Amino acid sequence: MKFNGLKFIAISALMITLQSGTVFGQSSLLNTQKHHAVMQNDLISYNKVIPKIMNVVDSSLIADQLKNMEAEFPAADLYGDDWDNKWVKTFSANSIPDTFAIDVSDYCIPVPGYKTSDYGWRRYRMHKGVDLKLQTGDTVRAAFSGKVRKTAYEARGYGYYVVMRHPNGLETVYGHLSKILVKPNQIIKVGDPIALGGSTGLSTGPHLHFETRFLGMALNPNEIFDFVNKVPHTDTYVFTKKKQQTTSGTTASYRIKSGDTLSSIAAKHGTSVSRLCKLNGISAKKVLRVGTVLRVR
Repeated sequence: MKFNGLKFIAISALMITLQSGTVFGQSSLLNTQKHHAVMQNDLISYNKVIPKIMNVVDSSLIADQLKNMEAEFPAADLYGDDWDNKWVKTFSANSIPDTFAIDVSDYCIPVPGYKTSDYGWRRYRMHKGVDLKLQTGDTVRAAFSGKVRKTAYEARGYGYYVVMRHPNGLETVYGHLSKILVKPNQIIKVGDPIALGGSTGLSTGPHLHFETRFLGMALNPNEIFDFVNKVPHTDTYVFTKKKQQTTSGTTASYRIKSGDTLSSIAAKHGTSVSRLCKLNGISAKKVLRVGTVLRVR
């Protein structure tokens, strides 16, 4: 309706111009032939201007529609129709491009606190994010504009946590929260409050566990953000698949599926049951739970 209204206003304004031209012609006592010529010229001018006005309005409308679609379906060119509210990681390495430029210029550091624990391997597992200091109840903000994909509670891991997907292709994870302020499928702007910090789940004290992921692959947040100065290193972060596979640990982990055994997992990844047990601090008799992630290398 707004679109049609703009067209109507534009056309009405031009019709008034035409009528003014007509009155001017009559007051000047133009003869019929000259009057017809003036009207014809006005009509020609009218036909030239209207398409330009319509193009401007149409272009603006299309731009608004595209912006709304991008907010509703963030990074659809990468993720397609995959919108999973069950798992934090939803993609395999096979679906990841070799390189991809990620715009991180419009950002917000989730909390202002300093790092208390870094990204990297720990004794039995990969720490796939950074821990940022906060006090219970401190506001946690969205690092980028985007859409909430998942909110949940995990007693032996993240505690209360939020997963967001962003138009730039990244997904961000916020863990150990005391209270979640958003819901799945909610569209959020950069810097908006999404939760309150806490120490829920597997945590030894109040902090924010913050992850940056690309198509399920954990990225080192330190490569994107300077957490000392609270800014990105550059406006564009260039993801390289080969580099990430050797540093992130993504290719060295496996999510247990129904029917899996330690023997079948070991055979699939070219390792041994004893090696799997040592890497994960478990015994060969451990009962495997579907959905649990094992380190395989």
